[in-house]
Amino acid sequence: MTIVLTHPTGNANVRAVLAALLASDTLREFSTTLAANPDAAWLKLLPGSVRSEWLRRTFAVSAGQIHTRPMREMARLALPKLGFRTSVRHETGWASIDAVYQDFDKANARRLAQLGSRSAVDAVYAYEDGALATFQQAKQMGLKCIYDLPIAYWETGRRLMLEEAERVPAWAGTLGGGIQDSPAKLERKTKELELADVVIGPGSFVMDSIPAWAAGKPTIVSPFGSPITTPATNPSQRPTGTTHRPLRVLFAGSMGQRKGLGDLFAAIKLLNRTDIELVVLGHLMAPMEFYREVLPAFTYEPSRPHDQVLALMRTCDVFCLPSIVEGRALVMQEAMSQGLPLIITANTGGADLIKEGETGFLVPIRDPQAIAEKLTWFLDNRSAIPAMGQQAQAHAATYTWERYGTTIVDALHTLIA
Repeated sequence: MTIVLTHPTGNANVRAVLAALLASDTLREFSTTLAANPDAAWLKLLPGSVRSEWLRRTFAVSAGQIHTRPMREMARLALPKLGFRTSVRHETGWASIDAVYQDFDKANARRLAQLGSRSAVDAVYAYEDGALATFQQAKQMGLKCIYDLPIAYWETGRRLMLEEAERVPAWAGTLGGGIQDSPAKLERKTKELELADVVIGPGSFVMDSIPAWAAGKPTIVSPFGSPITTPATNPSQRPTGTTHRPLRVLFAGSMGQRKGLGDLFAAIKLLNRTDIELVVLGHLMAPMEFYREVLPAFTYEPSRPHDQVLALMRTCDVFCLPSIVEGRALVMQEAMSQGLPLIITANTGGADLIKEGETGFLVPIRDPQAIAEKLTWFLDNRSAIPAMGQQAQAHAATYTWERYGTTIVDALHTLIA
């Protein structure tokens, strides 16, 4: 079995699949937009922050097995910093994320035709929004189409978001671009799923969102991996005496109602207590004045490098993410790896992370009262938090990136063969 793997940016889950394909001698080629050579001499000329950002696009694959399509992605990253923000406007901008994905997809289709004429390829592995042209070409060549769906299928996500816009209209502007997707983009998503021979997802919430007409397709479920923990992140090693300060509750993610931030704000207001501090880390989806009008007293922490995010987590006590729609929010396992028990909804995609009362609690979506009740439990049981943090950390450690990748590739060997 030989697979062509494609993804425009190459995040942690893509890298895990790439590593597993390489380890099993199954990778024919990896296509992405940008790929950095860490040994390039010119990198030394870049400022440290720029160099670090560029090196995030380094992939552990030989030059002969990687193909890039850099122009639009470079424009997407650079043009907004130069003041050309209309260039990345949702769907319509020449360098929007949608334009990057479509240009990348069409280039991959052409590349696939070239590869097929020179060497054997059995399947293509592509991700939502960047698969249609690639899959259409693969079908012409008689290849299998592997479709990775990292978030709930668009029909489920759109329905939930439209309901949110009606339920909490003040937060409608924070729901993100998905609710504004054009009919053409939604049709492309539908056609991608129609062409898929195998569907891969990170958890039950995503898989349950697949529509009935596609429910008979073979599926592979593999949860994302967690960060590797060290003795320094052991909850039992934290300073004592923390019960004399307010309970620090962390929310991390884009600051919108898709992630349930409005419901968390409502829960904090219901409690109306001085012995709890809400720490919000993430990207603003509205002016700061909007958030302060809803809840004046919270601690805002801007986005930062990953190691600094983990360090901030270690200063908190509980992690809360009452999302309405996710795929599987990686930040949950990151928080657990730093010793934080969770309060989450099943729609985060992480219901399997919860051992009720041991690693945290599940709450229903759209239920500030339930969130407030669980926060009250933590306030009333401060001494139990370190042990819960240890259990959360141990449970998160059972989810590894190696296991994520090998589960997918082993299953593909069976299905494709």
